[in-house]
Amino acid sequence: MNRFSLSVSAGIARVTESAFAPYQSAVVRIGFSLTWLLFLLREFPHREELYGPDGPWNWELARQLIDSNGAFTALMWSDGRGWFEVVYALALLSSALLLLGWRTRAMSVLFMVGVLSLQNRSVFVGDGGDNVLHLMSVYLVFMRCGRVWSLDARRARREQEARARGERVTDRVGPVLWAVSGCALITVTVADRFHSEWTIPALLWAAWCVQGLWWAVGRLRKSTEPRILFDVIGNVLHNGALVVIMVEACLIYATAGWYKIQGSRWQDGTAVYYPLHLDYFSPWPMLADLLSASGTMVMIATYGTVIVQVAFPFTLSNRRLKNVLLAVMMTEHAVIAVVLGLPFFSLAMIATDAVFLPTPFLHRIGGWAVRARERLFSGDGHDGDGGGDGSGKAAPEPADEEDAAPARVGFTA
Repeated sequence: MNRFSLSVSAGIARVTESAFAPYQSAVVRIGFSLTWLLFLLREFPHREELYGPDGPWNWELARQLIDSNGAFTALMWSDGRGWFEVVYALALLSSALLLLGWRTRAMSVLFMVGVLSLQNRSVFVGDGGDNVLHLMSVYLVFMRCGRVWSLDARRARREQEARARGERVTDRVGPVLWAVSGCALITVTVADRFHSEWTIPALLWAAWCVQGLWWAVGRLRKSTEPRILFDVIGNVLHNGALVVIMVEACLIYATAGWYKIQGSRWQDGTAVYYPLHLDYFSPWPMLADLLSASGTMVMIATYGTVIVQVAFPFTLSNRRLKNVLLAVMMTEHAVIAVVLGLPFFSLAMIATDAVFLPTPFLHRIGGWAVRARERLFSGDGHDGDGGGDGSGKAAPEPADEEDAAPARVGFTA
Protein backbone atom coordinates (compact mmCIF):
# COMPACT_ATOMS: atom_id res chain seq x y z
CA MET A 1 0.00 0.00 0.00
CA ASN A 2 2.88 2.37 0.78
CA ARG A 3 4.40 1.68 -2.62
CA PHE A 4 1.04 2.43 -4.28
CA SER A 5 0.68 5.67 -2.30
CA LEU A 6 4.17 6.74 -3.28
CA SER A 7 3.43 6.02 -6.94
CA VAL A 8 0.22 8.06 -6.80
CA SER A 9 2.00 10.92 -5.04
CA ALA A 10 4.79 10.89 -7.61
CA GLY A 11 2.24 10.91 -10.44
CA ILE A 12 0.34 13.85 -8.94
CA ALA A 13 3.57 15.75 -8.38
CA ARG A 14 4.65 15.16 -11.96
CA VAL A 15 1.36 16.46 -13.36
CA THR A 16 1.21 19.53 -11.14
CA GLU A 17 4.80 20.69 -10.89
CA SER A 18 5.41 21.48 -14.59
CA ALA A 19 3.73 21.92 -17.96
CA PHE A 20 4.62 19.00 -20.20
CA ALA A 21 5.92 19.13 -23.76
CA PRO A 22 6.73 22.85 -24.17
CA TYR A 23 8.23 22.33 -27.63
CA GLN A 24 5.35 20.19 -28.89
CA SER A 25 2.90 22.76 -27.53
CA ALA A 26 4.75 25.52 -29.38
CA VAL A 27 4.62 23.54 -32.63
CA VAL A 28 0.89 22.95 -32.21
CA ARG A 29 0.39 26.68 -31.60
CA ILE A 30 2.46 27.62 -34.64
CA GLY A 31 0.84 24.97 -36.84
CA PHE A 32 -2.78 25.88 -36.21
CA SER A 33 -2.28 29.64 -36.20
CA LEU A 34 -0.35 29.35 -39.48
CA THR A 35 -3.08 27.16 -41.01
CA TRP A 36 -5.83 29.62 -40.12
CA LEU A 37 -3.77 32.64 -41.15
CA LEU A 38 -2.98 31.19 -44.57
CA PHE A 39 -6.64 30.24 -45.08
CA LEU A 40 -7.83 33.75 -44.21
CA LEU A 41 -5.26 35.32 -46.51
CA ARG A 42 -6.11 33.02 -49.41
CA GLU A 43 -9.83 33.68 -49.03
CA PHE A 44 -9.44 37.41 -48.40
CA PRO A 45 -10.71 38.37 -51.88
CA HIS A 46 -13.71 36.04 -51.39
CA ARG A 47 -14.41 36.78 -47.74
CA GLU A 48 -17.74 38.49 -48.48
CA GLU A 49 -19.10 35.49 -50.36
CA LEU A 50 -17.95 33.08 -47.67
CA TYR A 51 -18.76 34.88 -44.42
CA GLY A 52 -20.18 38.29 -45.28
CA PRO A 53 -23.74 39.43 -44.47
CA ASP A 54 -24.67 39.51 -48.18
CA GLY A 55 -23.17 36.14 -49.14
CA PRO A 56 -25.22 33.18 -50.45
CA TRP A 57 -25.65 31.99 -46.87
CA ASN A 58 -26.96 35.37 -45.75
CA TRP A 59 -27.23 36.84 -42.28
CA GLU A 60 -30.88 35.88 -41.78
CA LEU A 61 -30.27 32.23 -42.67
CA ALA A 62 -27.28 32.17 -40.33
CA ARG A 63 -29.41 33.79 -37.60
CA GLN A 64 -32.02 31.03 -37.87
CA LEU A 65 -29.37 28.31 -37.67
CA ILE A 66 -27.60 29.93 -34.71
CA ASP A 67 -30.90 30.26 -32.85
CA SER A 68 -31.48 26.54 -33.29
CA ASN A 69 -28.01 25.16 -32.48
CA GLY A 70 -26.76 27.77 -29.98
CA ALA A 71 -23.34 28.11 -31.60
CA PHE A 72 -21.12 31.08 -30.76
CA THR A 73 -20.25 33.66 -33.41
CA ALA A 74 -19.50 37.35 -32.99
CA LEU A 75 -20.73 37.96 -36.55
CA MET A 76 -24.30 37.62 -35.29
CA TRP A 77 -23.91 40.71 -33.11
CA SER A 78 -24.46 42.95 -36.13
CA ASP A 79 -25.41 42.50 -39.78
CA GLY A 80 -23.34 45.46 -40.95
CA ARG A 81 -20.45 45.07 -43.37
CA GLY A 82 -18.22 47.22 -41.17
CA TRP A 83 -18.58 44.83 -38.23
CA PHE A 84 -17.82 41.90 -40.50
CA GLU A 85 -14.60 43.58 -41.69
CA VAL A 86 -13.58 44.26 -38.08
CA VAL A 87 -14.09 40.63 -37.05
CA TYR A 88 -12.20 39.35 -40.10
CA ALA A 89 -9.32 41.75 -39.44
CA LEU A 90 -9.16 40.70 -35.77
CA ALA A 91 -9.08 37.06 -36.84
CA LEU A 92 -6.14 37.79 -39.13
CA LEU A 93 -4.30 39.83 -36.51
CA SER A 94 -4.79 37.33 -33.67
CA SER A 95 -3.59 34.48 -35.90
CA ALA A 96 -0.43 36.36 -36.84
CA LEU A 97 0.34 37.37 -33.24
CA LEU A 98 -0.34 33.88 -31.91
CA LEU A 99 1.98 32.51 -34.58
CA LEU A 100 4.73 34.84 -33.32
CA GLY A 101 3.90 34.06 -29.70
CA TRP A 102 3.11 37.63 -28.64
CA ARG A 103 0.89 37.69 -25.51
CA THR A 104 -0.10 34.12 -26.21
CA ARG A 105 -2.72 33.90 -23.46
CA ALA A 106 -4.71 36.86 -24.80
CA MET A 107 -4.10 35.94 -28.43
CA SER A 108 -5.22 32.34 -27.91
CA VAL A 109 -8.57 33.62 -26.66
CA LEU A 110 -8.92 36.04 -29.59
CA PHE A 111 -7.84 33.26 -31.94
CA MET A 112 -10.63 31.04 -30.62
CA VAL A 113 -13.15 33.87 -31.00
CA GLY A 114 -12.05 34.45 -34.61
CA VAL A 115 -12.20 30.78 -35.55
CA LEU A 116 -15.60 30.15 -33.96
CA SER A 117 -17.07 33.39 -35.27
CA LEU A 118 -16.22 32.72 -38.91
CA GLN A 119 -16.74 28.97 -38.97
CA ASN A 120 -20.07 29.07 -37.14
CA ARG A 121 -21.25 31.92 -39.38
CA SER A 122 -21.03 29.70 -42.48
CA VAL A 123 -20.99 26.07 -41.46
CA PHE A 124 -20.91 24.83 -45.05
CA VAL A 125 -17.43 26.25 -45.71
CA GLY A 126 -14.59 23.81 -45.04
CA ASP A 127 -13.02 20.54 -46.07
CA GLY A 128 -12.72 18.55 -42.85
CA GLY A 129 -9.67 20.30 -41.48
CA ASP A 130 -11.97 23.05 -40.21
CA ASN A 131 -13.48 20.60 -37.71
CA VAL A 132 -10.05 19.89 -36.25
CA LEU A 133 -9.15 23.59 -36.19
CA HIS A 134 -12.48 24.35 -34.54
CA LEU A 135 -11.72 22.07 -31.59
CA MET A 136 -8.03 22.89 -31.32
CA SER A 137 -8.75 26.61 -31.08
CA VAL A 138 -10.60 25.89 -27.84
CA TYR A 139 -7.88 23.61 -26.47
CA LEU A 140 -5.18 26.23 -27.12
CA VAL A 141 -6.86 28.54 -24.58
CA PHE A 142 -5.98 26.06 -21.82
CA MET A 143 -2.39 25.47 -22.94
CA ARG A 144 0.81 27.25 -21.93
CA CYS A 145 2.02 27.27 -25.49
CA GLY A 146 4.28 30.32 -25.43
CA ARG A 147 7.07 29.01 -23.20
CA VAL A 148 9.49 28.45 -26.08
CA TRP A 149 9.81 29.65 -29.69
CA SER A 150 7.83 32.82 -28.98
CA LEU A 151 8.24 36.53 -28.46
CA ASP A 152 6.91 35.99 -24.95
CA ALA A 153 9.77 33.64 -24.13
CA ARG A 154 12.29 36.13 -25.48
CA ARG A 155 10.75 38.97 -23.49
CA ALA A 156 10.68 36.87 -20.30
CA ARG A 157 14.36 36.04 -20.74
CA ARG A 158 15.28 39.69 -21.26
CA GLU A 159 13.27 40.72 -18.21
CA GLN A 160 15.01 38.11 -16.08
CA GLU A 161 18.35 39.46 -17.23
CA ALA A 162 17.21 43.00 -16.41
CA ARG A 163 16.16 41.96 -12.90
CA ALA A 164 19.49 40.22 -12.41
CA ARG A 165 21.12 43.59 -13.13
CA GLY A 166 18.89 45.22 -10.49
CA GLU A 167 16.68 47.04 -13.00
CA ARG A 168 13.00 47.58 -12.41
CA VAL A 169 10.73 45.90 -14.96
CA THR A 170 7.17 47.11 -15.52
CA ASP A 171 4.67 45.64 -17.94
CA ARG A 172 2.16 48.14 -19.28
CA VAL A 173 0.81 46.21 -22.26
CA GLY A 174 -0.64 43.31 -20.26
CA PRO A 175 -2.90 45.42 -18.00
CA VAL A 176 -4.06 47.46 -21.01
CA LEU A 177 -5.04 44.28 -22.88
CA TRP A 178 -6.85 43.03 -19.80
CA ALA A 179 -8.76 46.31 -19.34
CA VAL A 180 -9.75 46.58 -23.01
CA SER A 181 -10.92 42.97 -23.18
CA GLY A 182 -12.90 43.47 -19.95
CA CYS A 183 -14.65 46.53 -21.36
CA ALA A 184 -15.55 44.56 -24.49
CA LEU A 185 -16.93 41.65 -22.46
CA ILE A 186 -18.99 43.91 -20.23
CA THR A 187 -20.40 45.78 -23.24
CA VAL A 188 -21.39 42.59 -25.04
CA THR A 189 -22.93 41.08 -21.91
CA VAL A 190 -24.90 44.19 -20.93
CA ALA A 191 -26.15 44.58 -24.51
CA ASP A 192 -27.31 40.93 -24.40
CA ARG A 193 -25.42 40.02 -27.57
CA PHE A 194 -24.57 36.50 -26.41
CA HIS A 195 -27.24 34.40 -28.12
CA SER A 196 -25.21 31.19 -27.95
CA GLU A 197 -25.06 28.46 -25.36
CA TRP A 198 -23.44 29.46 -22.09
CA THR A 199 -20.18 27.50 -22.66
CA ILE A 200 -18.12 29.97 -24.72
CA PRO A 201 -19.30 33.13 -22.90
CA ALA A 202 -18.48 31.44 -19.59
CA LEU A 203 -15.05 30.48 -20.91
CA LEU A 204 -14.38 34.07 -22.02
CA TRP A 205 -15.37 35.46 -18.64
CA ALA A 206 -13.40 32.79 -16.79
CA ALA A 207 -10.25 33.53 -18.82
CA TRP A 208 -10.60 37.25 -18.16
CA CYS A 209 -11.21 36.81 -14.42
CA VAL A 210 -8.31 34.37 -14.04
CA GLN A 211 -5.89 36.85 -15.60
CA GLY A 212 -7.07 39.54 -13.20
CA LEU A 213 -6.69 37.19 -10.24
CA TRP A 214 -3.22 36.23 -11.43
CA TRP A 215 -2.22 39.89 -11.43
CA ALA A 216 -3.73 40.42 -7.97
CA VAL A 217 -2.01 37.33 -6.55
CA GLY A 218 1.28 38.52 -7.99
CA ARG A 219 1.04 41.69 -5.90
CA LEU A 220 0.70 39.71 -2.66
CA ARG A 221 4.37 39.56 -1.79
CA LYS A 222 3.82 38.40 1.79
CA SER A 223 2.95 34.86 0.74
CA THR A 224 3.85 32.77 -2.28
CA GLU A 225 1.23 30.07 -1.67
CA PRO A 226 -1.55 31.63 -3.80
CA ARG A 227 0.91 32.06 -6.64
CA ILE A 228 2.00 28.43 -6.36
CA LEU A 229 -1.65 27.32 -6.36
CA PHE A 230 -2.36 29.24 -9.56
CA ASP A 231 0.74 27.79 -11.17
CA VAL A 232 -0.37 24.27 -10.25
CA ILE A 233 -3.82 24.89 -11.74
CA GLY A 234 -2.23 26.23 -14.92
CA ASN A 235 -0.03 23.17 -15.23
CA VAL A 236 -2.96 20.79 -14.69
CA LEU A 237 -5.06 22.57 -17.32
CA HIS A 238 -2.18 22.57 -19.80
CA ASN A 239 -1.37 18.91 -19.27
CA GLY A 240 -5.04 17.97 -19.47
CA ALA A 241 -5.48 19.83 -22.77
CA LEU A 242 -2.37 18.14 -24.11
CA VAL A 243 -3.77 14.70 -23.24
CA VAL A 244 -7.10 15.59 -24.87
CA ILE A 245 -5.32 16.57 -28.09
CA MET A 246 -3.41 13.28 -28.11
CA VAL A 247 -6.57 11.25 -27.45
CA GLU A 248 -8.45 13.14 -30.14
CA ALA A 249 -5.71 12.53 -32.69
CA CYS A 250 -5.82 8.82 -31.91
CA LEU A 251 -9.62 8.77 -32.20
CA ILE A 252 -9.48 10.55 -35.56
CA TYR A 253 -7.09 8.00 -37.03
CA ALA A 254 -8.65 4.96 -35.36
CA THR A 255 -12.22 5.77 -36.43
CA ALA A 256 -11.09 6.73 -39.96
CA GLY A 257 -9.17 3.47 -40.29
CA TRP A 258 -11.92 1.23 -38.94
CA TYR A 259 -14.56 2.86 -41.13
CA LYS A 260 -12.31 2.37 -44.15
CA ILE A 261 -12.02 -1.33 -43.37
CA GLN A 262 -15.79 -1.64 -43.77
CA GLY A 263 -15.77 -0.12 -47.27
CA SER A 264 -15.67 -2.46 -50.26
CA ARG A 265 -13.33 -0.19 -52.25
CA TRP A 266 -10.85 -0.17 -49.38
CA GLN A 267 -11.13 -3.92 -49.07
CA ASP A 268 -10.34 -4.56 -52.73
CA GLY A 269 -7.48 -2.01 -52.74
CA THR A 270 -8.92 0.48 -55.26
CA ALA A 271 -10.24 3.29 -53.01
CA VAL A 272 -7.32 5.68 -53.64
CA TYR A 273 -7.93 5.53 -57.40
CA TYR A 274 -11.31 7.27 -57.40
CA PRO A 275 -10.57 10.63 -55.68
CA LEU A 276 -7.59 11.04 -58.02
CA HIS A 277 -10.05 11.23 -60.93
CA LEU A 278 -12.60 13.60 -59.42
CA ASP A 279 -12.38 17.05 -60.99
CA TYR A 280 -12.91 18.72 -57.61
CA PHE A 281 -9.88 16.92 -56.14
CA SER A 282 -7.58 17.07 -59.17
CA PRO A 283 -5.66 20.36 -59.31
CA TRP A 284 -2.89 18.51 -61.19
CA PRO A 285 -4.60 15.98 -63.51
CA MET A 286 -1.33 14.84 -65.08
CA LEU A 287 0.13 14.08 -61.65
CA ALA A 288 -3.04 12.23 -60.62
CA ASP A 289 -2.93 10.17 -63.81
CA LEU A 290 0.72 9.34 -63.19
CA LEU A 291 0.06 8.16 -59.64
CA SER A 292 -2.98 6.09 -60.59
CA ALA A 293 -1.39 4.50 -63.68
CA SER A 294 0.13 1.72 -61.58
CA GLY A 295 -2.35 -0.69 -60.02
CA THR A 296 0.31 -1.85 -57.59
CA MET A 297 0.94 1.69 -56.35
CA VAL A 298 -2.77 2.29 -55.88
CA MET A 299 -3.14 -0.94 -53.92
CA ILE A 300 -0.13 -0.14 -51.70
CA ALA A 301 -1.43 3.37 -51.01
CA THR A 302 -4.92 2.05 -50.22
CA TYR A 303 -3.89 -0.74 -47.87
CA GLY A 304 -1.04 1.30 -46.41
CA THR A 305 -3.38 4.12 -45.44
CA VAL A 306 -5.69 1.75 -43.59
CA ILE A 307 -2.87 -0.08 -41.83
CA VAL A 308 -1.16 3.11 -40.66
CA GLN A 309 -4.38 4.71 -39.37
CA VAL A 310 -5.56 1.63 -37.52
CA ALA A 311 -2.13 0.78 -36.10
CA PHE A 312 -0.99 4.23 -34.98
CA PRO A 313 -2.84 4.41 -31.62
CA PHE A 314 -1.40 1.00 -30.69
CA THR A 315 2.20 2.07 -31.36
CA LEU A 316 2.40 4.92 -28.87
CA SER A 317 4.14 2.68 -26.35
CA ASN A 318 6.88 1.87 -28.88
CA ARG A 319 8.79 5.07 -29.56
CA ARG A 320 10.64 3.96 -32.68
CA LEU A 321 7.63 2.43 -34.39
CA LYS A 322 5.49 5.43 -33.44
CA ASN A 323 8.00 7.82 -34.98
CA VAL A 324 8.10 5.80 -38.20
CA LEU A 325 4.31 5.80 -38.55
CA LEU A 326 4.22 9.48 -37.60
CA ALA A 327 6.61 10.31 -40.44
CA VAL A 328 4.52 8.21 -42.83
CA MET A 329 1.30 9.99 -41.85
CA MET A 330 2.83 13.45 -42.16
CA THR A 331 4.22 12.52 -45.57
CA GLU A 332 0.80 11.22 -46.59
CA HIS A 333 -0.86 14.48 -45.58
CA ALA A 334 1.75 16.45 -47.53
CA VAL A 335 0.98 14.33 -50.61
CA ILE A 336 -2.77 14.89 -50.10
CA ALA A 337 -2.16 18.64 -49.92
CA VAL A 338 -0.47 18.64 -53.33
CA VAL A 339 -2.22 15.86 -55.25
CA LEU A 340 -5.81 16.37 -54.02
CA GLY A 341 -5.58 20.14 -53.50
CA LEU A 342 -6.42 20.08 -49.77
CA PRO A 343 -3.61 22.15 -48.24
CA PHE A 344 -5.45 23.43 -45.18
CA PHE A 345 -6.86 20.05 -44.23
CA SER A 346 -3.35 18.61 -44.49
CA LEU A 347 -1.79 21.45 -42.49
CA ALA A 348 -4.37 21.00 -39.74
CA MET A 349 -3.69 17.27 -39.51
CA ILE A 350 0.10 17.77 -39.58
CA ALA A 351 -0.25 20.30 -36.75
CA THR A 352 -2.26 17.74 -34.78
CA ASP A 353 0.34 15.05 -35.44
CA ALA A 354 3.04 17.40 -34.19
CA VAL A 355 1.96 16.78 -30.59
CA PHE A 356 3.64 13.34 -30.90
CA LEU A 357 6.96 14.61 -32.32
CA PRO A 358 10.01 13.55 -30.25
CA THR A 359 11.61 16.30 -28.20
CA PRO A 360 15.21 15.63 -29.41
CA PHE A 361 14.05 16.16 -32.98
CA LEU A 362 12.44 19.48 -32.04
CA HIS A 363 15.64 20.48 -30.25
CA ARG A 364 17.56 19.89 -33.47
CA ILE A 365 14.99 21.91 -35.41
CA GLY A 366 15.54 24.76 -32.96
CA GLY A 367 19.29 24.54 -33.39
CA TRP A 368 19.00 24.58 -37.18
CA ALA A 369 16.71 27.61 -37.00
CA VAL A 370 19.19 29.49 -34.80
CA ARG A 371 22.09 28.74 -37.12
CA ALA A 372 20.04 29.76 -40.15
CA ARG A 373 19.12 33.02 -38.48
CA GLU A 374 22.75 33.70 -37.56
CA ARG A 375 23.82 33.16 -41.16
CA LEU A 376 21.00 35.33 -42.44
CA PHE A 377 21.55 38.27 -40.14
CA SER A 378 25.24 37.69 -39.29
CA GLY A 379 24.40 38.26 -35.65
CA ASP A 380 25.33 36.57 -32.40
CA GLY A 381 21.93 34.91 -31.93
CA HIS A 382 21.18 36.36 -28.50
CA ASP A 383 17.84 37.80 -29.55
CA GLY A 384 16.32 34.51 -30.65
CA ASP A 385 13.27 32.85 -29.31
CA GLY A 386 15.04 30.08 -27.46
CA GLY A 387 14.73 26.40 -28.08
CA GLY A 388 18.29 25.78 -29.18
CA ASP A 389 21.73 27.25 -29.60
CA GLY A 390 24.22 27.23 -32.42
CA SER A 391 25.31 23.73 -31.56
CA GLY A 392 21.83 22.34 -32.10
CA LYS A 393 21.51 21.37 -28.43
CA ALA A 394 18.51 22.27 -26.39
CA ALA A 395 18.72 25.59 -24.58
CA PRO A 396 17.33 25.84 -21.04
CA GLU A 397 13.62 26.33 -21.11
CA PRO A 398 12.76 29.99 -20.55
CA ALA A 399 10.48 30.63 -17.64
CA ASP A 400 6.87 31.58 -18.23
CA GLU A 401 6.19 35.27 -18.11
CA GLU A 402 3.91 34.49 -15.20
CA ASP A 403 6.81 33.03 -13.26
CA ALA A 404 9.24 35.76 -14.22
CA ALA A 405 7.06 38.75 -13.43
CA PRO A 406 4.88 38.32 -10.36
CA ALA A 407 3.46 41.87 -10.32
CA ARG A 408 1.64 42.02 -13.65
CA VAL A 409 -1.11 40.46 -15.66
CA GLY A 410 -0.01 37.04 -16.91
CA PHE A 411 -1.07 37.11 -20.56
CA THR A 412 1.72 34.86 -21.84
CA ALA A 413 1.38 31.47 -20.25
